Amino acid sequence: MYFNTHTHLNSEDLFDERARYVQNALDKGVTRLCVAGYDVESSKRAVQIAHEFDNIICTVGISPNDCENTTGEDFAVICELARDEKVKAIGEIGLDYHWDVPKDKQMIEFHRHLDLAKELNKPVVIHCREAYEDTFQILKEAGVPGIMHCYSGSAEMALRFIDIGFVISLAGPVTFKNAKKPQAVAKTVPLDHLLIETDDPYMAPVPLRGTTNEPANCVYVCAKIAELKEMDAEDVAKATYTNACRVFSVED
Repeated sequence: MYFNTHTHLNSEDLFDERARYVQNALDKGVTRLCVAGYDVESSKRAVQIAHEFDNIICTVGISPNDCENTTGEDFAVICELARDEKVKAIGEIGLDYHWDVPKDKQMIEFHRHLDLAKELNKPVVIHCREAYEDTFQILKEAGVPGIMHCYSGSAEMALRFIDIGFVISLAGPVTFKNAKKPQAVAKTVPLDHLLIETDDPYMAPVPLRGTTNEPANCVYVCAKIAELKEMDAEDVAKATYTNACRVFSVED
């Protein structure tokens, strides 16, 4: 059994054929999925999908790359959605300094989503790109646990996040030939603090690079982690499944 902790079946690329992609995942043994919101509309779709399929949970939130024009009314919608029983975390949220989105606006949205997570006692799913130190300091102060999703930072930084209550989720890039950082993370991070995901529809893993990524492909991520750790893939699948159930507070 596999637990794909971050899929975007709510994206324009996958939404209309979501039933087929869910079945493809089941056929590969991916028995649980988490659909992650990244703006208001995708968060609405995430909740919709989670209610359509018994084996799917979801998260809601506004990502740093989608927050520039966010209004108070938008955030109020997220607050309402977040109270749904199928919503197991707030996210994806965080900081991204790669793209030209005003940092002050990112900070505002990040902090109020963190406050929401604390209010509801739910973990957070963090998107972080080229902003690791700022993200770490904010999360340390907030005291909210969660997931560093599609992690691309250093192994040393990953261990610092673990120290403040986070688990590390790896996606397709860990399978890429020259992906030194994610592969070092896979080797370094203890298995009880690792998750697997696809972050589809982009970044399909080897051997499917250049194709539309889909939830079933987390099996390749798992296999690569197992190779790097010199373990059996079934053991990695079982451990990451258990870890995901723990973080999302769902039954194993």
